[in-house]
Amino acid sequence: MAEEASSASLDFVRQIVTNDKESGKWQGRTCTRFPPEPNGYLHIGHAKSICLNFGLAKEFGGKCNLRFDDTNPTKEEQEYVDSIKADISWLGWEWGESELYASNYFEQLYEWAVVLIRKGLAYVDDQSAAEIREKRGTLKEPGLESPCRERSVEENLDLFARMKSGEFPDGSRVLRAKIDMASPNLNMRDPVMYRILHANHHRTGTTWSIYPMYDWAHGQSDALEGVTHSICTLEFQDHRPLYDWFINELELDHHPQQIEFARLNVTHTITSKRKLLALVKEGFVRGWDDPRMPTVSALRRRGFTPLSVRNFCERIGVARRDNMVEFQLLEHCLREDLNKSAQRRMAVMNPLKVIITNFPEGTVEELSAINNPEDESAGSRVVPFTKELYIERDDFMEDPPKKFFRLAPGREVRLRYAFFITCNEAIKNDAGEVIALHCTYDPETRGGNARDGRKVKATMHWVSAEKALDAEVRLYEHLFAVEDPAAISEDEDWRDSLNPDSLVVNNNCKLEPSLGEASPGDRFQFERIGYFACDPDSTPGKPVFNRAVTLKDSWSKIAKKS
Repeated sequence: MAEEASSASLDFVRQIVTNDKESGKWQGRTCTRFPPEPNGYLHIGHAKSICLNFGLAKEFGGKCNLRFDDTNPTKEEQEYVDSIKADISWLGWEWGESELYASNYFEQLYEWAVVLIRKGLAYVDDQSAAEIREKRGTLKEPGLESPCRERSVEENLDLFARMKSGEFPDGSRVLRAKIDMASPNLNMRDPVMYRILHANHHRTGTTWSIYPMYDWAHGQSDALEGVTHSICTLEFQDHRPLYDWFINELELDHHPQQIEFARLNVTHTITSKRKLLALVKEGFVRGWDDPRMPTVSALRRRGFTPLSVRNFCERIGVARRDNMVEFQLLEHCLREDLNKSAQRRMAVMNPLKVIITNFPEGTVEELSAINNPEDESAGSRVVPFTKELYIERDDFMEDPPKKFFRLAPGREVRLRYAFFITCNEAIKNDAGEVIALHCTYDPETRGGNARDGRKVKATMHWVSAEKALDAEVRLYEHLFAVEDPAAISEDEDWRDSLNPDSLVVNNNCKLEPSLGEASPGDRFQFERIGYFACDPDSTPGKPVFNRAVTLKDSWSKIAKKS
């Protein structure tokens, strides 16, 4: 249990929760919340927040509320609600009956806004959004008070009720908190609480013509739900005084504690919803779940596992300061998981035909292949060996250098799970290109071992040419060529940093026939190549596989140098 762990092993958020629990604060309860806006798909940064909030609740015997911050009907859709729920479930977290919505509290929020108006702490402002922004001031200069600031309580109550009834057009009025236009914290300079929006809400329809701003809805929703620790990213640190001000002035019985932590920044990745939406809308990617995207649904489609993402979030920890995390660490976590769990298969990406001249015509030799050397319970499968095979073109050189140990004229190698073969002749076309190899096999080396004890220096994968499946394989690289696309200045177009080689499609891949039984989402290690996942675009007889990650672990080398 978390409360039994030593303080040295706890991050600062868990230390706060531990201290609160030990002191009996909130009667020892722990209640967190994950409050996504249903205006886009969740990304890897959200995954960190999900794992933190749901993880804390689990560790401390509490609960985590899933609360949708559905306060902007112009950008929110049921599609996003459904995708968010699917992503959280996929990551392995459950919210039970704690599926909540800010829209559940619209009536209570309205009544509390009336309370502040009656206390002289809120007023209706007729200024435009541009005028309010212009008069807000700067970090060095105070803001200017609105000419509407001293309206009477009665007039504000009347105008606010008429705003609610839909009498005024969009943008014509807002409700603002009356705090301090000279505050050094710009968030305290009479922030907007409500704006007029005549829009259809995905849950409440056209019932409401006014909608609460995030800063107004968030803290009060936390209080209503009995949240104990309201955990946000660092950009909300300056919003904490406002969070506390609203709750204090309303004199609510419950006052949650807001805690800020560093958001997740990953190399070669952006997590800006605006930019991610642009990538989708402008056709730079095939959708929110395009495997090049940083969304949870894209990671799932690419072949990442829930455990790999959770392990990644655990390894990066919870910090107080923003930092940049190498994407290679995420890949490393995936390799660790798939090495243990993924079954092995053989696939040839760039096929070169091999004809076994001394193998009987029309014969199929059935050979046993291990599914996963890391997991004995995975058992084995049958792979067919026939007269004509495919090997990787890179596994043959007609005139090899000294340290090339694979197939060459006169050289003997081992075919994985099969036999030793020797290359006797390279067949060329009129252009002088090698199009096939004539080889012989030694039937006494079945299973890949010579009875006379002779050794070879290379073992190669292969597939039967007669039984192979034709497949489309999609090879993914970073979507952005630069390490930190979020740092691109406003004067430059961030789209210019997109990697033109982020997707390479191979339509000439040959797979061993057992992969014809793969279902979308199934993950395999293609031996000597990488880890791949079956894509939903697969059709009967024509599977599509996405490369999730290569076999080479470059992150471990980077980590050792740092």
